[in-house]
Amino acid sequence: QVQLVESGGGSVQAGGSLRLSCAADGYTFSRYCMGWFRQAPGKEREEVAVMASNGRTTYADTVKGRFTISKDNTKNTLNLQMNSLKPEDTATYYCAAAPWLGICPTSKGDFRYWGQGSLVTVSS
Repeated sequence: QVQLVESGGGSVQAGGSLRLSCAADGYTFSRYCMGWFRQAPGKEREEVAVMASNGRTTYADTVKGRFTISKDNTKNTLNLQMNSLKPEDTATYYCAAAPWLGICPTSKGDFRYWGQGSLVTVSS
């Protein structure tokens, strides 16, 4: 049974940092595209950052230079380091996995597995 469990969310003031982690289990973690998505109240879920199985990364323009995605294939863990946080980063953050080798899908609909979400609140 596949499980993705996020941790590390919370509340922080603008300019602060948080680190999200996602523990994966039940599939071959190293062969999947892994990603972070977020959904703010009343808005659609959007891609934040993804990492292909070969380590290639893609970031949303809104987080480039502030967020860093990383993974540890030995621990089946995906991370998102978030620095210089802004109030507009407030959202529920989701970890997701897609069974695509070497590349990542462009559609969030192609991500097969999702975590339960972790709330990040940034106050001004």
